[in-house]
Amino acid sequence: MSALSLVAVAALTLGAASLAHAADEDVPSLKGKRIAISVTGTDHYFDLKAYEAQVAEVKRLGGTPITLDAGRIDKNLVSQLQTVITQKPDAVIQTLGTLSVIDPSLKRIRDAGIPVFTVDVPSQNSINNTTSDNWSIGSSLALKLVQSINGKGNVLVFNGFYGVPVCAIRYDELKQVLKYYPNVKIIEPELRDVIPNTVQDAYAQTTALLNKYPKGQIAAIWSAWDIPQLGASKALVAAGRTEIKTFGVDGTPEVLDLLKADNSPVGAVSAQQPALIGKTAVDNVARYLSGDKALPSDTYVPALLTTSANLSEVKKLRGD
Repeated sequence: MSALSLVAVAALTLGAASLAHAADEDVPSLKGKRIAISVTGTDHYFDLKAYEAQVAEVKRLGGTPITLDAGRIDKNLVSQLQTVITQKPDAVIQTLGTLSVIDPSLKRIRDAGIPVFTVDVPSQNSINNTTSDNWSIGSSLALKLVQSINGKGNVLVFNGFYGVPVCAIRYDELKQVLKYYPNVKIIEPELRDVIPNTVQDAYAQTTALLNKYPKGQIAAIWSAWDIPQLGASKALVAAGRTEIKTFGVDGTPEVLDLLKADNSPVGAVSAQQPALIGKTAVDNVARYLSGDKALPSDTYVPALLTTSANLSEVKKLRGD
């Protein structure tokens, strides 16, 4: 492992340890409190782990979780947020979602006097948003991509969810980095990742473009999250085109497993800590309800740029 990777792992370990220590020993009780936990969906590793951690932490602190899963359907998400007002919980935590879709509902909840907290949703209606530093994630992943292709080549980009703030930030950081690398070009039109059937769709789109662009004409594939990365990576393996490297965000176990394979097409993935993010969000709720009104608008949980060189350390830290 490089010295830089060792420093990064150490920093991440210290950051995670300090957060966990504060959560376990310094967090007020939620006894008698009802906390609404609303999630866009739980079919993705990040969403599921953050959601499960929120439920577990509310229970650990003596509270009662009210669980709401929209199943990745926007109209269901809007509807479940509307029901939050009638249920009158002591607070609500919303995990992910397209900001333009959910923000009016978050405003109504706030206006009803219910404290709003979020995970990966930088809403003005949220008291606190617990998230990774997506600016750092986006820039470090982009720089790793550029480094891996020696500053030259064509890149396929999946850009289907720009309305989701964390995806927009990561994409904008990619474009910002590429401004200074004129020999790296994004192939137009950009690809659109979809939900559901993300892996299958990314596989099909990548396979079609591999047939269009022979060896040497594509250097890398980028996506704002790693489920399209998984589909694209599988397509590269099937086509024998592992000279092309893929880059994404989250650290879904299937992607990490593929990363450790011989001749893997996965170049890097920025691994988040969704369980710690979810736990931290609940701890912030507990502090607020106990009278701490000085919470920051954003709480950042460390993420780590993961390659085959530091994979084992990352998996150990996250408990994978």
